[in-house]
Amino acid sequence: MEKEIAVLFGLSQKNYDKEQIDIKELERLAETANIEVVGHVFQNAKEINPATLIGSGKVIELCDEINKKNANLAICNNELSGSQINNLSDALNCKVIDRTTLILDIFAKRALSNEGKLQVELAMLKYYLPRLSGISGTSGRFGSGGVGMRGPGETKLELDKRKVKLQINKLENQINKFKNERSLRRKNRANSNVKNVSIVGYTNAGKSTLLNLLTKANVYADDKLFATLDTTTRNLWLDNNKQIVLTDTVGFINNLPKSFTPAFSATLEEVSMSDLIIHLIDATDKNIETNKKVVLEELEKIGAINIPILTVYNKCDLLDKKQINEIKNTSPKNSIFISAKKNINIENFKILIIKTLWQ
Repeated sequence: MEKEIAVLFGLSQKNYDKEQIDIKELERLAETANIEVVGHVFQNAKEINPATLIGSGKVIELCDEINKKNANLAICNNELSGSQINNLSDALNCKVIDRTTLILDIFAKRALSNEGKLQVELAMLKYYLPRLSGISGTSGRFGSGGVGMRGPGETKLELDKRKVKLQINKLENQINKFKNERSLRRKNRANSNVKNVSIVGYTNAGKSTLLNLLTKANVYADDKLFATLDTTTRNLWLDNNKQIVLTDTVGFINNLPKSFTPAFSATLEEVSMSDLIIHLIDATDKNIETNKKVVLEELEKIGAINIPILTVYNKCDLLDKKQINEIKNTSPKNSIFISAKKNINIENFKILIIKTLWQ
């Protein structure tokens, strides 16, 4: 399969500066999917073109950029309808995907457990169902391989809507079985008086690295968005007589597609049943306040916002004292700075967990 070379495009109707932040995140998502990004074409406009999202002039500009850079893929930062994907594919003569498809592709590659694979397939089918008629034939013109066509969703696109709906029901029933099993395990833990603690955070905050450090879990960790997708739970002794069950969850991201929330609700339910939530934050992130807000909004959506939250800033080894003090000024009182990679301030972090849970 030939290397995928992409030009990014999109439209902003509100805050163009915020759109620039999203573009950088879209670049990182593309990098995670092993796509080379060679250009950008973005439009700031009041109205959306129903046929192609961006205006006709921008479509021509985008086509020129694709031809000039020898790209074979166009990735839209906005969510596209099936007809928009089809129209843009015709106009640009290359494969067109949107941000949601890109994330789904990454999820398909990252899911390792049976439940994770089922959740990804469910999210894929719910996303593609209303787009089946609009994108018919698109993948055939530009090859069925590559980004957007990997994972369990590939063959399902060939089915009609009725069969897709039946498959969605089947997947939801299978995921509910995992949900019931987790519920039983939680009841057993509750009977043993073991506290449940969940690590949440924006993607690439270092959740898996922290879990590995604390519990020797040996979970895959990398400096990429959504390096891990599956939920991992491990026992952790904080001292000689204080034990918790620690759960690492899927990372949050800005503008997470609506179709993802139902698909991953069974996993996220683990967070809503926690005695304590560790909100892990990448202290070096330039968009730290925006990302904090995204996580807190997602916690509110799943009914977990009233659970005690311990704010933990990771990667403190990469900051100087002035930068740390600036972050402290806007942080909750029960916050702490650590480095999961360099094992800095971890013992004090454990003590803070004990104080929060038992004192």
